[in-house]
Amino acid sequence: MYKKIAVEDGLTNVVQELHSAGFHTMPLEDEPLRNVSAIVVKGDGTSILAEEAKFRVPVIHASGRTAEEVVEILRDRLS
Repeated sequence: MYKKIAVEDGLTNVVQELHSAGFHTMPLEDEPLRNVSAIVVKGDGTSILAEEAKFRVPVIHASGRTAEEVVEILRDRLS
């Protein structure tokens, strides 16, 4: 079964790497965020998430990480 990851707009390299790794993605800006396994945000202080605590899935900050590192973090957290 595939994992669906919500990704903040502007992280095209992360989306491409996730697709290469077999993940499905959807824009974080799409509502509602149902059936997602994790969320990837820029993590640069401009996140569109008002309150990360309301999500019961991992929220990964991509700032300072390569796309490959984000994929590895997701694999670890979702396994």
